[in-house]
Formats: sequence, C-alpha cells, structure tokens
Amino acid sequence: MANYIDGFVLPIPRKHLEEYRNVAEKVAEIWKEYGAIAYFEYVGDDLEFEGIRSFIEAVDATQDEVIIFGWTVFDSRENRDLANQKVPTDPRMTDLVAPLTDPSRLIFDASRMVYGGFHSLV
Repeated sequence: MANYIDGFVLPIPRKHLEEYRNVAEKVAEIWKEYGAIAYFEYVGDDLEFEGIRSFIEAVDATQDEVIIFGWTVFDSRENRDLANQKVPTDPRMTDLVAPLTDPSRLIFDASRMVYGGFHSLV
C-alpha cells in the first residue's frame, strides 16, 4: 500500500515567520514520534499564475503574510488516524501552539487553514 499524506496551506504574518519556524521544527519531531515518516513545511515564493486561483486567495492572505504549504507523510491512513488522535492531546503541543494562537497577537488562525488527507494516485 502507498503512503498517505495530510496536506495543509495556511497564512502566517511575515513578521512572525521565524517564531513559527521554531515551533514547526518542534512540532515536526512530535508528529514523527507518533508515526509520521516525514514532515515538510515550505514558504510560498511563486504563488500566482494567470487564470488559476492561488493559495493566496484560498486562505485570504494579506500582503503582510506568507503562505505555508506543508504535508506530513504516513505509511497508512490507519497510522495517520492514530497520530491525529494522539498529537493534539500531547501536552507539548499545547505548550508550543498556545503562543501562536494568543488572541492578542494571533499568528496561527486555524479558520484560514486549508487541510485534507490524501491517498496516492500517481
């Protein structure tokens, strides 16, 4: 059976990118502890193509935000489902994510994140 991935796109304020990167590096290790084979996050660089809806539009990003495109690789959907149950309840995640979701300086807004699970096609 081919790998299964969770994919996501989200905006992050440009001024908080380094703080977000530090958190993402730690979050990646937690996902791997719970079964992820690999974890990737990239910053958008070339996001507009005439005639096609962009990630910028999909997440309603502003000029002071960057787009993060990421994916987590699992060996199966079953293992992905188990990780998705366990990771959010890991106390380290709460400690890491809390500063990013502080309403007084919101860095990560889950309501603007696009997410989905995918099985292999090609």
